[in-house]
Amino acid sequence: MKPFICGLDAALRVIGGKWKPLILFFLAKGPTRYGELKRSIEGVSDKMLIQQLKELELHGIVKRTDYGEVPPRVDYALTPLGESLSQTFMPLCEWGEAHRDEIALRLSAPA
Repeated sequence: MKPFICGLDAALRVIGGKWKPLILFFLAKGPTRYGELKRSIEGVSDKMLIQQLKELELHGIVKRTDYGEVPPRVDYALTPLGESLSQTFMPLCEWGEAHRDEIALRLSAPA
């Protein structure tokens, strides 16, 4: 793997993709079962959610806990590294909330 251009490049390699920031947002609230996470992230397919969770787990951001029960019970939680990453989203979330209406208006305007 080639070296990162900068710290932002390294971070984007971990969180790159449409769904990973939303996964981190919802997991920041605490351990979450797969079905609850899927219902929280509107529009994500099972295949994509599973793939994104596996990638985040590979990067050490998310921890998967399988309780070995029947019926199967699995939940996902942020690791300490994941918690520190999710905190970086707070200013972005605040910006999005402050400008939500303007963004929606611009996105719905004809090109």
